Amino acid sequence: MIRRLTYALAILLCIAGSLFAQQTNDWPVLKAYDQEHTGRIAMPVGGIGTGTISLSGYGALVDWEIMSRPAKGFNPQYAGVGVINRAPFFSIYIKEENKEGQAVLMEGPVPDYYDEGFYGSKAPNHGLPRFDEATFQTAYPFGQVLLRDKKLPVEVTVGAFNPLIPGNTDESSLPLAVLSYKVKNTSSKAITISLAGNIPNFIGFDGKEGKAYPNVNTYKEENGLMGIHYTAGTDVDTSTTQWGTFSLTTNCKGEVSYRTCWKPGEWGNSTLEFWDDYTDDGVLEERTSEQKSNMGSLALKTTLAAGEEKDIRFYVTWNFPNRNGFNNKENVGNYYATQYNDSWEVAQKVIPKIPELEEKTKTFVNAFINSDIPPIIKEAALFNLAHFRTQLAFKTKFGYYHGWEGIKDNEGSGTGTCTHVWNYEQTIPFLFGDVAQNMREVEFAYAMDDRGMMNYRINLPLKTKGTSFSLGAADGQMGCIMKYYREWQLSGDDAFLKKNWSSVKKAMEFCWIPKGWDPDKDGVMEGSQHNTMDVEYYGPNPQMGFWYLGALRATEEMANYLGEKDFAKTCRSLYENGSAWMDKNLFNGEYYIQEIVPPMHLDSIANGLIRVKRRLVADDPQYQLGEGCLVDQLVGQVMAHILDLGYLTDKDNITKTNESILKYNYRDNLLKHPNFMRSYAYKNESALLMADYPRVRPKQPFPYFTEVMTGFEHTAAVSMLYEGQTEEGLRTIQDIRNRYDGKKRNPFNEAEYGHHYARSMMAWGGVIATTGFQYSGVKKTMRFTSKPGTYFWSNGYSWGTCEVKDGEAILKVLYGQLELDSFSLEGRGTKKIKSKTIHSTEKINIKL
Repeated sequence: MIRRLTYALAILLCIAGSLFAQQTNDWPVLKAYDQEHTGRIAMPVGGIGTGTISLSGYGALVDWEIMSRPAKGFNPQYAGVGVINRAPFFSIYIKEENKEGQAVLMEGPVPDYYDEGFYGSKAPNHGLPRFDEATFQTAYPFGQVLLRDKKLPVEVTVGAFNPLIPGNTDESSLPLAVLSYKVKNTSSKAITISLAGNIPNFIGFDGKEGKAYPNVNTYKEENGLMGIHYTAGTDVDTSTTQWGTFSLTTNCKGEVSYRTCWKPGEWGNSTLEFWDDYTDDGVLEERTSEQKSNMGSLALKTTLAAGEEKDIRFYVTWNFPNRNGFNNKENVGNYYATQYNDSWEVAQKVIPKIPELEEKTKTFVNAFINSDIPPIIKEAALFNLAHFRTQLAFKTKFGYYHGWEGIKDNEGSGTGTCTHVWNYEQTIPFLFGDVAQNMREVEFAYAMDDRGMMNYRINLPLKTKGTSFSLGAADGQMGCIMKYYREWQLSGDDAFLKKNWSSVKKAMEFCWIPKGWDPDKDGVMEGSQHNTMDVEYYGPNPQMGFWYLGALRATEEMANYLGEKDFAKTCRSLYENGSAWMDKNLFNGEYYIQEIVPPMHLDSIANGLIRVKRRLVADDPQYQLGEGCLVDQLVGQVMAHILDLGYLTDKDNITKTNESILKYNYRDNLLKHPNFMRSYAYKNESALLMADYPRVRPKQPFPYFTEVMTGFEHTAAVSMLYEGQTEEGLRTIQDIRNRYDGKKRNPFNEAEYGHHYARSMMAWGGVIATTGFQYSGVKKTMRFTSKPGTYFWSNGYSWGTCEVKDGEAILKVLYGQLELDSFSLEGRGTKKIKSKTIHSTEKINIKL
């Protein structure tokens, strides 16, 4: 039986719910990629902690990662398996006057890397007609693929996004992909079109585990929403991560038709039968089938006058409630799934809000990309923000956020929100302050043992396994102390400071335990220091040294504020002694080095401070930094700048160190560079090496010394920007982004130990450094550079712009509200403001 809605009924259903069909989206654009640079693009589309679907550079929906697991390359297949590879696709039927109807996928040409397989092309939907030109433009979270074809009377812009509103975590954590298909009639006569979305019901299989099942597809209409609701059959285990629901819907004006399944057939006959039906009149007829992974199809038919353009929208929503912890099978759940009964309820509750959420997202993105921040910094910061909205991070049903270091193709990489990796990211606290506070709660309330040692990997569930990893990292623990100070300062929340202050204090005191990091309590770490190079450094070194100095300064500030003067004095004394000692003993005139101090025997190392005991050679420890020039030796200083804690050692030495990193670690071409580990940059690419040894090199340095990793490069670049070495810092970031150009690598996927690596979210530090932005919610102060321009700012709870003129600033709040007692421009002075609360959409003029 033919299932279709008449134009009149469809219009009635859409009156309340949709104005999309004839509006243009006017999405912001930061960067465009030509067709030669689209093959590797896959922009994640999903909310914080919900999983994602990705929009490819040629218009396909790829990497279906919505089942609580990474799933790179997973494109669900109709009927479960088969060389035909019939995966999700969206197509357009076109009927011109006096011509036969035709249909093409709303995708560009298949990328070349799919070409060679044992049965020919490996590409999803490889044999179906397509547009012959595709370019990509984006300002994350908006992605748009521009499809053109001289033989077709239409131009199509395939767009996708998920709401992203800094300061509003709930509205940035929605499990859906908004799909916009803007179709323009380029002919001189009216044409009929029909857009069809086709997705198989793959519930029960996530690309790695499970199998195809005879699931249930149901057509539904409710409150102006029409679509296919995909549910599991009785064979799918409801306790698995592959169990849940998803939906494909629309609420646009037009004639809606559908199929809950395709007609079974051998070889390619199922697709042939669908294609014949679709190209007959653009209206789908229902079929029956008991196949596994049945295809559900939803079509919307309308007309376009000559030159007319319509924005026709579809939505994919999902709800998969189960999630396994890091290294165990206990179901820790997904928080987002506790907010909805199923994916149809997601659609019912969220889609009516999309116009408002879209405008808020556009306001954020436009404010950011139109600011006078260098373009390459805007690109790096915005595109790396995408990492946080992949399977990299999640929120359990218990309400806590956790993350992998990165993600492999089918599983997480690096368990337990690894502290010495997540220390680097500067994106979350300045955009989603409540999330950052939540992560600090996990670290200080659940990951610390009775001695004050923080487990640098935090196992789940928290209450029973939070401290079961039983190993501490010197840089991880010191960084967490600095992050706690950062979250307090940005929020101005004294209750937050006091809640875990005893644990923060205990974490600092742990440094001084016998056989620990600084057992003689002189402000210098000499003990066994496990760190982000996955080894222990023995003896004083800059990487741990600067983290330690920064943590001492942050703890001093917190202690003074809470009236603990004696403890503050202790921290100050250790800081001053350690700072002077590092300048005198570790700075070699060009950069800071490690003084290797062998521990001699395991009995001299406190429990939990060495990971691989067999590696310890008493008189000649392996895997040390030694006299190498380390790319991120100043990471603690970078963090201190971000926190407005000042210089931790001599300023001139910091500047000279940056110069030395450029002098020794920079390679303008890696073709002849000997790298004995992983290659994230190679051939003719430019990069900063992890370390260089211009003088003496240990026989076996720390394992990654020949590699290139973007998070460390971003750290070095931000350091340069803070020291006024602007050209050098921008060039360093440009080198990174040149490697992630869409042709060689995905611009939304800076990798290290896995895809979408957390450390690369240091890129937001470039925004802070170039704008001179500082905000203290405790003192209610704000500061910017005095260089004329308009700058975006965000403190994790509110955001807006600041236009700086000669001795004047126009401060706008575009979201949230801002409490301010004083405002400063670097080098121009400070203006007292009488306890002003600036509300959203308000602005104030400040003259200095």
